[in-house]
Amino acid sequence: MHPGAIYPAAGKPFITLMTIVCFTSMQMRAREVVVCRGHPNISGTHRSTFEVTRDAHLSPSGHCIIGVGADKGAADLSEEFRRTLADARAVLYTTLTAEEYSVCIRARGHETMTLDHPADLVWRKSGFVCGRTVGIHADHAAATLPRDLIAALQGGAELVVEMAAVIRAPVR
Repeated sequence: MHPGAIYPAAGKPFITLMTIVCFTSMQMRAREVVVCRGHPNISGTHRSTFEVTRDAHLSPSGHCIIGVGADKGAADLSEEFRRTLADARAVLYTTLTAEEYSVCIRARGHETMTLDHPADLVWRKSGFVCGRTVGIHADHAAATLPRDLIAALQGGAELVVEMAAVIRAPVR
């Protein structure tokens, strides 16, 4: 078990990304789902980012990549989703699920996000933004994801990436 991970309990309802978002004081703006798969070369050891890519092959040096063969890159995300993340008040909630393992990540949007890369989606612990960046100041990187999740991905498991972009409600 890993702190921050949400594991389903046998016979009990699973806490989904949508459940978390619906019970916050934030306004839902846009949602995207990306499906990809694991690969034997996934190491999940990068300390400041994690990435999913449309590329089918992964070399052993791709320490941040946790999913290959994605059905979307940054440029394929909806205009509404990209517009929402390009707001300084945007918060991105991402749920990664492979087999029975799941983890939620919280990151931020930024007004300079373009999300125009054709193949990649990158979450960063830093504030760096480029065309591949979908979230900054993320609370996880590849190295801090649950090791059971990484092991499932090393075995080639399907990875479902659920993203919900919201705008923080003003403080009253």
